[in-house]
Amino acid sequence: MTLFDRVFGGNDAVYGLTEGAIDGAIAQYGEDKAVSFPNTAYSLPCYYAVTGTKVTTLKELKEALGVVKTLMTREKRLNDAFMSGVATALCAEFIEVLKYIDGATPYEEPCYGHLGDAVIRELGVPLVTGDIPGVAVILGAAPTTEEGVALVKSYQAQGILVTLVGGIIDQVAEAGMKTGANVRVIPLGKDVTSVVHVVSVAIRAALIFGNVTPGDAGTLMKYTMDRVPAFVNAFKPLDDVIVACGAGAIALGFPVVTNETENIFRVPKSLIVQEDVSKFNATSLEARDIKIKITNIDIPVAFASAFEGEIIRRKDMQVEFDGSRVDCAELVQTCDASEIEDHKITVIGPEVDEMEFGSKNSIAYVVKVAGKNMQSDFEPVIERKFHNYINCIEGVYHTGQRDMQRIRISIDAFNAGFRIKHIGEVLYASVKNEFDAVVDKCEVVIYTDPAECTRIRHEVAIPIFDKRDERLDTLTDESVDVYYSCILCQAFAPSHVCVVTPERLGLCGAVSWLDAKATHQLDPAGPCQIITKERPIDENLGSYEDVDEAVQKFSQGALEHVTLYSIMQDPMTSCGCFECICGIEPFSNGVVIANREYAGMTPLGMTFPEMASMTGGGVQTPGFMGHGKHFISSKKFMKAEGGIERIVWMPKELKEFVADRLNKTAKELYGIDNFTDMIGDETIAEDPETLVAFLTEKGHPALGLDPMM
Repeated sequence: MTLFDRVFGGNDAVYGLTEGAIDGAIAQYGEDKAVSFPNTAYSLPCYYAVTGTKVTTLKELKEALGVVKTLMTREKRLNDAFMSGVATALCAEFIEVLKYIDGATPYEEPCYGHLGDAVIRELGVPLVTGDIPGVAVILGAAPTTEEGVALVKSYQAQGILVTLVGGIIDQVAEAGMKTGANVRVIPLGKDVTSVVHVVSVAIRAALIFGNVTPGDAGTLMKYTMDRVPAFVNAFKPLDDVIVACGAGAIALGFPVVTNETENIFRVPKSLIVQEDVSKFNATSLEARDIKIKITNIDIPVAFASAFEGEIIRRKDMQVEFDGSRVDCAELVQTCDASEIEDHKITVIGPEVDEMEFGSKNSIAYVVKVAGKNMQSDFEPVIERKFHNYINCIEGVYHTGQRDMQRIRISIDAFNAGFRIKHIGEVLYASVKNEFDAVVDKCEVVIYTDPAECTRIRHEVAIPIFDKRDERLDTLTDESVDVYYSCILCQAFAPSHVCVVTPERLGLCGAVSWLDAKATHQLDPAGPCQIITKERPIDENLGSYEDVDEAVQKFSQGALEHVTLYSIMQDPMTSCGCFECICGIEPFSNGVVIANREYAGMTPLGMTFPEMASMTGGGVQTPGFMGHGKHFISSKKFMKAEGGIERIVWMPKELKEFVADRLNKTAKELYGIDNFTDMIGDETIAEDPETLVAFLTEKGHPALGLDPMM
């Protein structure tokens, strides 16, 4: 029996199951019954991407099965067995979508099943920055629980996103291992068909970030092969269905590594037999050409980006440090090199084992840095990284910044030997590793003595924070000589270019003008390049010859003109990582803003995923604009169209998040008090008629502005 025979046998088995499932659903619900995965703009993303056709009803699903059958005819299969594997994946998608009829939630904890578009957008930034260097799909049950858990942990320790299908889910549960999106180990489902949910993630990455045209299967598969760093680990025994699914993975460019040796046929760099499960990790990374940057830090627990989302509950914590209750602070200070002893870590006050179990304590850490290229503007950039650094520690949780941070150390981390001094080791190693171009020497002093923490907070840290805030308040687009490009996201959106200014941060919300400045200083040939602003065309639009030349260059000619302050005329492109989307609402003469966490309907008649499907991929879409949350309160927000006075609706949670800054801007620019009280949200209106009635009652200024179109 050949490999092709096994693939075709798997095709036929899955096709029969799919046909029976669809016929059964039609008999139960009728052919007009709606079908779609939840929280996606693409209905059935895999089928839509491959064929260009959206499926919305059971009748259309049955018709789609006929299209898939043509991919399974023997003549076509002999020409491209791997495309026949894609047909198997499409059948799996059909079986899975039937589980969601009538808004059903078919998967119970710990399994996730379908992952919404918002999850993929959240993964965008760490994927392009390399914080997530790859995506592992582990299928089946390992020979032993110990081997399975060791494999999962090995990937997790490297920051790789791990998805689980089948028996491996029970094995990690048996071992008591934490799973979930927050620790980047995601159980998808026990049935083999649930593997399509990770295939769907890869395919939607092509649609969201890559501007791949639905129906262009060739470009789709080239994109996933070149830009989605995924691979499959499949434990024996492999039945024909799994082999067929593996053929689909290979067609997308994802190598399959298995310990199956019987009746299996090796395909160099694509289907690899590795009998030793302990070598799955190294074999997979080599096959996918994934390079892991090793950071050796001498601490007794794991350190990896996979732990950034880990949450330590009160019942699981050993001790807590809470700046909202006691005096805390985190600070970077630039010093003369003679004042610093490199890699010196000092703890002044009690260690964790001297603190009462479950208690709240004070902590203040001062990271002293010196370097000939170090600038005071880089201090807050480094400080903001502390959140990521400390959260990468297994069993340690950090939130907040400046003098309002909170840190929890778990019981498990404490029992493993983690102590306060190890926070110093992490801060030292991380700062020296990431900021080596500007930091030559680094010393860390950690205070846990309450009196010393009070002194550091009030006499040292707060005066420095106040001075920085005064500096930032005067940092405007007009006050600087240069802007910066950011092309980090070109790893997924090849034509996208962010232009970062003091008053317009990157649309992902993660790159400010100071961040871009520091990035350029650290890596002069890197993703953030200087853009001059010496040749203005129209400063109200934010149009410059310099900016146009830069985006033409950095987009490889895909873009010709970009304005910085307009949503209508040559707006900036979006990659898909945006925190928010702004779109024109014609009835109210204003704009609606939705953030990716919002799952409901907007007055545009579109959800966030549906708005996003029009906006990403590095294309310009007049009337729609991706942006960061903090840009909403900027004086440059849609300046060309009237600015923040155009904002008529946003989700309540987002409105509360931006309220203080937005109200301050409205007061300064227009003399309006409590402007956010005039803005609708989902508790007030989800349709344009109700929204306009609310805006009229409130006297919203957008109603009196000139038409936008």
